[in-house]
Amino acid sequence: MEKLRYYIALWAAKLSIVALKITKRNGTNFPGVVALKICPKFLKYVDKPKKIIGVTGTNGKTTVCNLAIDMFKADGTVILDNSMGSNINSGISTSFIKGVNLFGKCKYEQALIEIDERSAPVLFPYFAPDLLVINNLTRDSIMRNAHPEFIGRLLTEELPKTTKLLINADDLIAVGIAPENERKYFGIHRMDTDVKECINLINDMQICPKCNSILEYEALRYHHIGKAVCSSCGFKSPACDYEAFDVDTDKMTVTIKDAEGPYTYRLLNDSVFNIYNVVSVVSLFRELGYSQERIAELLGKIEIVKSRFSEEEVGHYTIVRQMSKDKNALGASRAFDYVSGRPGDKELILMMNCLGDTHHWSENVCWLYDADFELLNKENIKNIIVTGPRAKDYYLRLKLAGVADEKISFVEKELDAPKALKLQKDESIYVFYGTDSIVLANRVIDNVKKEIAERGEK
Repeated sequence: MEKLRYYIALWAAKLSIVALKITKRNGTNFPGVVALKICPKFLKYVDKPKKIIGVTGTNGKTTVCNLAIDMFKADGTVILDNSMGSNINSGISTSFIKGVNLFGKCKYEQALIEIDERSAPVLFPYFAPDLLVINNLTRDSIMRNAHPEFIGRLLTEELPKTTKLLINADDLIAVGIAPENERKYFGIHRMDTDVKECINLINDMQICPKCNSILEYEALRYHHIGKAVCSSCGFKSPACDYEAFDVDTDKMTVTIKDAEGPYTYRLLNDSVFNIYNVVSVVSLFRELGYSQERIAELLGKIEIVKSRFSEEEVGHYTIVRQMSKDKNALGASRAFDYVSGRPGDKELILMMNCLGDTHHWSENVCWLYDADFELLNKENIKNIIVTGPRAKDYYLRLKLAGVADEKISFVEKELDAPKALKLQKDESIYVFYGTDSIVLANRVIDNVKKEIAERGEK
């Protein structure tokens, strides 16, 4: 009976795909919603590729997946992915639906699936990734993810024992996941920018998980990401199977050492976040058997998805799109740190607003007080425009961070925000936006360009 329900669900979902195309609607996870409504165990029965690669973690999983997908395409490798859908059960179901024919036979040999870490209980009972990349585990929406240790415990309980893990060795919370599973580690050796003491508001790995003594950081990147050791019991960050060193942000290169020795690869961005993304992608492809030379060649053919970060010159100004995951304190802090550290004067438009919340519910704003807005209290940041549903919350948080009142501009509606720009010659204009406001951010950027044209270049 359940198998019959599965086929009814599959055919109904296939019909919904046709209907979406005819009506020119997006609905990227709608077929999966239909399938799961008819057959709750749809993921159990749907035919899947023989090899499944998963990518999970709090931050960076979408970028890593997009980079890997682009590299597979550049290599001429056909692979099933969920880049056009969501990373929860309905979106992943949609991808598997598209991957099978009307008789339920899978058309792909392998899949690369982005996996929401919170969705483990509704995914892993039905399929086991052969290899799972874990980028990091950090604070996210407190109403949904509670605390990174909670997510780590959830993954440990739900991960199939057969899944091989590829883990960021510089994140000791991630390192503790599923200790019985086979694993490899990637990480970054000491960098010139490393510190010994955390300068961020949050550090969720200060206590040794073995003996409860205070951990000492030999090298700290941000928050709890770095190299730590316990002087009491000897617990420390694990050795890396893939270790990056000689990070050169002038030449935009990084050398990564593995069992075959060191090899130099191209960096796609100079932020520490994206350096880790490159290291994880290189490590993934090495695990898949690609040569160092071939990986370097493929990396040379791709770019970071422009919806995440891009910049363009408009007259005497540089306009920068900067995604900053809404409700995510660490993601916002990393974006603030990167932008504030870049040279030159700049103006910011803050609109990291979850538009879905405005229609259905209200997100707890405590994440704003975990995020390092203090990093925006810099001399070279001349104007910060707060806008959208959370504008007043941003305004208050910036004031508490010590930002002078004359540097903060309040604009209620996002599309009107460009009117508050001061537009001083040769400055950069950064637009910070959340994961579901890309379309709105593009419209705001169009209005920035109009404002530059109407006022003329100073």
